[in-house]
Amino acid sequence: MGGDSLNWRLFGIVVLAGILSGCGNGDSLETLGGPTMGSTWSVKYVRHAGLPAPAVVQVEAEKILADIDRQMSTYRSDSDIERFNQLPANRCQAMPASILQLVRVGEQLSVQSDGSYDLTVEPLLNLWGFGPQAREEKVPTAQALAEVRQRVGHRQLHIKGDQLCKEAAVEVDFNSIAAGYAVDQIAARLEALGIHDYLAEATGELKAAGKKPDGSSWRIALEEPRDDQQVAERIVIVDGYGLSTSGDYRNYFEQDGRRYSHTFDARTGVPVSHTLASVTVIHPSALMADGLSTLLLILGPDRGLEFAEKHDIGAFFVIRADTGFVTRTSHAFERLGGGKTE
Repeated sequence: MGGDSLNWRLFGIVVLAGILSGCGNGDSLETLGGPTMGSTWSVKYVRHAGLPAPAVVQVEAEKILADIDRQMSTYRSDSDIERFNQLPANRCQAMPASILQLVRVGEQLSVQSDGSYDLTVEPLLNLWGFGPQAREEKVPTAQALAEVRQRVGHRQLHIKGDQLCKEAAVEVDFNSIAAGYAVDQIAARLEALGIHDYLAEATGELKAAGKKPDGSSWRIALEEPRDDQQVAERIVIVDGYGLSTSGDYRNYFEQDGRRYSHTFDARTGVPVSHTLASVTVIHPSALMADGLSTLLLILGPDRGLEFAEKHDIGAFFVIRADTGFVTRTSHAFERLGGGKTE
């Protein structure tokens, strides 16, 4: 998950920067960042008197991201999760608490979605051409798909003390939640450093709190999913929440006139084929926003909105229609910030 190691998604969210300089009171908006997870990360924070310099914050954030890369990257053979993935069935491996936490979150989301969302889909990603060990993008044979599906399912994972164990040769992929986890960790470190006005972002997942130097809110533009240009669809004000967008419109292939996205329903083993182009989730946890945006994208426009309403999730759906795109929002999205403007 370092510099060029992981091709994470980056779309759907644009930060409306606003004022970038001080306001005459000694405060300034500092900006820093760098490469991570095959994409980028950034932090913007208001530096009051006595707060650490950007170089200090940079080191702290990079340490967090390096630890996550070492633990969770599926693009380096020496990471904790890849060493686990290479184990045969009926084996266990001691894991850091962060990995066990994400496995528990993945299990929760899988149970809630009746198995549509699952962390063990990496063999499917590779089979269809989207994963780290993929050979080519193509529709697999029915036999190959049936064989790989035997190695997919969170029920074949279990935690025993500080160990992660597998009953089958499953492979875990944290693509759908690790970036959100990273954002939460960076945000927590900023708070510990006394920084309470900030926007932290990694691969497009973000969390914001407080205000900018001029007292205005952090404003985020949600993009309409188009390849040719960025078009702001909705402006969201974020304070104390994480925001994540998942979509299928920039990672797919076509074969025999049919489009196949990189988003899989683990129950069927094939890419989803509904009309939901993207979904944005706002949640107190960037980790949960990240995972839930993927879950809702898998479920599609109707089941996804039903799920969001049932679980009081703030969600913004962009749906393909004959005339372009239409949008739908959950009640929680309007309440949590999606209905606010400045």
